[in-house]
Formats: sequence, C-alpha cells, structure tokens
Amino acid sequence: MTDAVLVLDMLNDFVTGEIAAERAGNIIPTLRDDLLPAAREAGVRVIYLNDAHRPEDTELEVWGEHAMRGTEGAEVIPELEPEADDDVFEKRFYDGFRGTGLDEHLRSLGVDRVVVTGLHTNMCARHTSASAFFNGYDIAAPEDCLDAFSQEAHEGGLEYLEEVYHAEVTAAAELAAGWSS
Repeated sequence: MTDAVLVLDMLNDFVTGEIAAERAGNIIPTLRDDLLPAAREAGVRVIYLNDAHRPEDTELEVWGEHAMRGTEGAEVIPELEPEADDDVFEKRFYDGFRGTGLDEHLRSLGVDRVVVTGLHTNMCARHTSASAFFNGYDIAAPEDCLDAFSQEAHEGGLEYLEEVYHAEVTAAAELAAGWSS
C-alpha cells in the first residue's frame, strides 16, 4: 500500500488567527515530532492542503474572511512549515480534492491510502475524506493528528469517517510503526 499524508489547514488563521481553534495546539507536537518525520523518513509523500480564499468564495459567507489567498493568515504555521520535497495545494472549499488537482497528483504517485490530518475533523477532514472514498482511496485517520473546535465535534467527525467512509481510526505511532517495518 502506498500512502500520502494530507495536512489540512494548519494555517495561522486556524491556529492563532481569525478563526483559531484553541485545540489545534493539541496536535502540533504529534504532527511535528512524530508523524511527519516518520512519513518523510519512510518516503511517504506529505501534502499540505491549505485554504487560500478569494473574496467571492461562498465559504466566507459562513465563516467570514479568513485564510485569504496571499496573506499571512493563509500560511502554514511555522512549527509545521512544509519541507522542500512536500507538496502544497491551495483549496477554496472544505474538500481538499475539489478544484485542486489532488486526485490526479495522488494517482501519479501511485497512492492507495490517504492519511488525513489537521483541522477540522468534522469539516475539512470529513469532506476531503468523502472525495477520497468516492475516488477509491483507503483512508486512515490518526485521532491524535486531527482536531476540531470541540471534543464533541472531533469525536463525531472520527465516528462519521469510520462509519461512512470506512476510515481506519488509528494513532500516529501505529502508522509510523507500519512505515518503518
């Protein structure tokens, strides 16, 4: 099985800015110190999917102005800055596949399974997982590398991913162990 790690919206506006999720800090150490280094060491592609909104985007009607394309708020937080071999895609919707070319890119890499991480378990992770599922990818959801505005939203998101998209709810350490074997 060929994996790719998808890092969703670990951006300044989502962690410390306009629509910050206080709980985002819970997953930064595990992503930074465990999952991402293990993936890179094992040759697993790391792909950042970042909101980069334009003024006409419909999502702004719900959340207000945030992660506007070209602003500091739309940049990945310094603690998780992409490395030279990582891929970075801009997205304008909750779904990281919609209008980004992600599916074509994953297919060109021979990816079978996406590891969905970042923010928010019940929104962007859920919608990105829907497209992954409908495009035939297996899904892993490390619960210690995903979070949301509340514990209830996080747990509800994980339950939905598992029940509806057959995501494997797991932990970073389990994935890292699989990559190193």
